[in-house]
Amino acid sequence: MHKRTKKFAVASSLLLLTTIVLGACGAKTTDTKTAATTAAPAASTTAAPAAAKPDKIYIPVISKGFQHQFWQAVKQGAEKAAKEFNVEITFEGPETETQVDKQIEMLQAALGKKPAAIAFAALDSKAATPLLEKAKAGKIPVIGFDSGVDSDIPVTTAATDNKAAAALAADKMASLIGNEGEIALVVHDQTSRTGIDRRDGFTNRIKEKYPNIKIVDTQYGGGDQLKSTDLAKAIIQAHPSIKGFFGANEGSAIGVINAVTELKKDGKITVIGYDSGKQQMDAIRSGKMAGAITQDPIGIGYWSVKAAVQSIKGETVPKSIDTGFHWYDKTNIDAADIKPLLYE
Repeated sequence: MHKRTKKFAVASSLLLLTTIVLGACGAKTTDTKTAATTAAPAASTTAAPAAAKPDKIYIPVISKGFQHQFWQAVKQGAEKAAKEFNVEITFEGPETETQVDKQIEMLQAALGKKPAAIAFAALDSKAATPLLEKAKAGKIPVIGFDSGVDSDIPVTTAATDNKAAAALAADKMASLIGNEGEIALVVHDQTSRTGIDRRDGFTNRIKEKYPNIKIVDTQYGGGDQLKSTDLAKAIIQAHPSIKGFFGANEGSAIGVINAVTELKKDGKITVIGYDSGKQQMDAIRSGKMAGAITQDPIGIGYWSVKAAVQSIKGETVPKSIDTGFHWYDKTNIDAADIKPLLYE
């Protein structure tokens, strides 16, 4: 009887212990599930605002180059507009203005980022057309600037009236060489709108108004100073009586100045340039260059981004935005209306 009672007591104790342990385990499991259940909504609440935060409008700006100070001034204007209208931009261009393939790669990469609009200055409009057609099909507004795009795809183009500006350069050249003599042009290219318009604007004005002035050569240096120097030297050597040169952009004009200096023709050949930059400005101050046409590069950059924003919002923009031009020489290079347009 004693043994049976003892066994019953041990069994009862084991049963009680098992119940306590299982109860404790059950309580622990319940606490863990509760913690997981309450933690999940907290994580979701934290992540939601970040996901819902709207991104800024993105507008890539692709220029014809990056090496000249002109493009840095355009970039400055684009950044000014981006800040004013609270949009995100990128600004890029190939190292030289002969790298059409590189620019096309940049355009393709930019379109791959699904921008709200794109600002583009084409080195070669025909080469860019397939990608621009793709942008149009995707309802991405294309804004031309500087050379723009030789197509009806752009919503608008923010640029200088390059034909009129080059015609003014031709008038100045004629006056400076006495309305007669041999002259030549060194142009940056024959594929971009700026290259074509500046060449034709200058050439047509000379042919229309100055029958005693003969254009003996037109060469294309890709906006590269060294190449433009070599081209200008070859022209001078082939035409020793040449009286004047028109350099159609910054690199072209500097190349001509270098050629004239190297061949010791300072004071004997009239040089007219386009844009500014330290070397052109120094040459004008010293008398090596007669003068140049200045654009408003900051205005070009600013209006390209502003027009993009307006297009995204569905606002009406004019088909072309004339950003203006001016003649400057040593008599007005420091004038209040000219100085802000010049860059070093």
